[in-house]
Amino acid sequence: MSTWETLADLPVEIEDYALDPLQATVSSDFERKSTLVRLHGADEEGIGEDVTYDPIDHDILQTAGPTLPLAGRFTLASFSARLAELSLFPAPPQREVSSRYRTWAYESAALDLALRQARTALHDALGRQPRPVRFVVSLRLGEPPSLEPIRRRLELYPGLRFKLDPTSSWDERLIAELVATGAVDSVDFKGLYHGSVVDQPADPILYRRVAEAFPQAWIEDPALTAETDAVLAPHRDRFSWDALIHSIEDIQSLPYPPRMVNIKPSRLGGLRNLLDAYDYCAERGIGNYGGGQFELGVGRGQNQYLASLFHPDAPNDVAPTGFNLPDPPADLPSSPLLPAPAAVGFRWG
Repeated sequence: MSTWETLADLPVEIEDYALDPLQATVSSDFERKSTLVRLHGADEEGIGEDVTYDPIDHDILQTAGPTLPLAGRFTLASFSARLAELSLFPAPPQREVSSRYRTWAYESAALDLALRQARTALHDALGRQPRPVRFVVSLRLGEPPSLEPIRRRLELYPGLRFKLDPTSSWDERLIAELVATGAVDSVDFKGLYHGSVVDQPADPILYRRVAEAFPQAWIEDPALTAETDAVLAPHRDRFSWDALIHSIEDIQSLPYPPRMVNIKPSRLGGLRNLLDAYDYCAERGIGNYGGGQFELGVGRGQNQYLASLFHPDAPNDVAPTGFNLPDPPADLPSSPLLPAPAAVGFRWG
């Protein structure tokens, strides 16, 4: 039985739902908005989080309110099929991937509600034991780049590990300072983003400097041109892929057989897609780690919960949200996160 099949027939009763706005300024210097989806039924509530990136998509959704015809008795499989029949956006979204983010919000809320109505927790339903979750903190170092964001966090948390976004403005001095920290587990070249605030064009000089400076770090999402591919050829066993990964087919289509992929639950878009991807990787010995989307609410804990069940020892980009603040507080949990699943449902802590 596949992992999805263990959950597909779980019943869920939905009476109505509500939407709650969330908003915060995060470390990448932008105002993050998200929307909590709260499904109600049989005196229980299931919660998911819509992590669509464009603020206008949240504004339109929250203004329209809960207009979808979601009431009824379903299984998780039939609820997923019902969602696929509906338009989840009152107006067309700013980008295509947002439909996956919103689908995940409703399906994760339905999973939480179904488990709570069944009086069981996700790990019990799957027959898996939650384990401590190793995490990294994902950061950009500003323009002009500075070691200060790293130094500030290491002063509070000396054992912290990082996933960094190199840019062409990184010089040899900064790279040497980063190497000296010994705290970099992965580097994300952001080479597969286009039209976003984090775009980083293919840069063979940067790629060579960073790949050689951090010989143990995972190399995520390089933009492969004839020149950069040649530069990175000795390091292909450290490639990891993120922005491309929406399905098993995307894993199969990668330019080189992967040793590691970043599986973001919201980017996979639905429970079946996510769980089938976990199974696919496990069957083929492909490592995976979880990725965050600057969640502001329950979504981050749900990512941590999944990491505890499927890839706890990987460099999971699921640090507690406080690490994303410009000035993190001094009382955040350290890595690895101790297991903290709720007694019932799909919630962490």
